[in-house]
Parts: sequence; C-alpha cells; structure tokens
Amino acid sequence: MWVYEKKLQYPVKVSECNPRLAKYLIEQYGGADGELSAALRYLNQRYSIPDKVIGLLTDIGTEEFAHLEMIATMIYKLTKDATPEQMKEAGLGAHYANHDHALYYNNAAGVPWNASYIQAKGDPIADLYEDIAAEEKARATYQWIINMSDDPCLNDSLKFLREREIVHSQRFREAVEILKFERDRKQIY
Repeated sequence: MWVYEKKLQYPVKVSECNPRLAKYLIEQYGGADGELSAALRYLNQRYSIPDKVIGLLTDIGTEEFAHLEMIATMIYKLTKDATPEQMKEAGLGAHYANHDHALYYNNAAGVPWNASYIQAKGDPIADLYEDIAAEEKARATYQWIINMSDDPCLNDSLKFLREREIVHSQRFREAVEILKFERDRKQIY
C-alpha cells in the first residue's frame, strides 16, 4: 500500500537544544489530537465509509504518519544533546527517568497514548465531523506551540504542519457535502 521515501515530507531544522519546546511538541506526538491518533483514526474509519470518500481517508491518514515522523524528528533534535538536568528543568525529568532520550507515545503532561483517542462511530457523516474537529484541534495546538516557540527554524516546519491541518479540515468538509448530497438526493428506481 505504501512506498516509503527516506526523506521527511518537509524539512525539519532546529536552532538549538530546547527540551522545554520538545515537551510541548510531545502533545502532537502522543496526545489525543496528535498525529498518531489522527493517522490511526482515519485509516480505521475508512473501512466503514462510502467508496466515494474512502480514498480521502487513506490519503490523509497516510500523510498523518508523515507528520508523525516530522514531530518525532523535531523532538529528537530538540532533546538529543540535553543533559539530565536540562530535561528535568524542562519538566521532562520523569520522561528521562523512564525513557532516557527515547521517544514515547504520551502527551505533554506525560499521560500515555491510548486507543480511546480514536473515534469511529460507523456513521460516515458523524465520523467526518469528528475528523474535522480533530484537524481543527490539531491546527489550534500547532498555533499555540508556535506562539510559545522562539525558534524561527522550527516554526517554519510547524507552520507547514498547521497549514496541512487546515487543508485536511477543508477536504473533510468537502467529503461531508458529497455524502450529504448522496444521502439527500432522490432515489429513482
């Protein structure tokens, strides 16, 4: 199904070691509205969605994995040279004690990722509205992280991700309209 290109979807650069900023980004790695949750949600929902929009869920779900890879790269670059003291000062002391500098699927508060983050109602329109909300929440989170960041290099990549969330939301809105039209059109036999 996939062809993996050994490059990021968009370049990731950081100016300096900054575990505090990495702590915020962890929300998009393993949080309820993060990239892992989005990828799994969309790739799961595609099994109960009409054929007219199944490709959209596959495409966006796949792209979310690319975004997850970008977030992982950001976190890695922001923490790879951090001392244990810097990790502790950034609020990542417990993370360091459990995982050293390894990435782990949890949110910014340290709560581990869990499958309850993945919504699937089985009603295509309800699921797509859930997906729109997920994209808008991710967009807002990216904006808030940008607001707290003083790293112009990293902000460039974060702005790319924020813009992709907007595009995904728009595409899901289009899919809702397609399905509403199909649902409401008069059936002639």
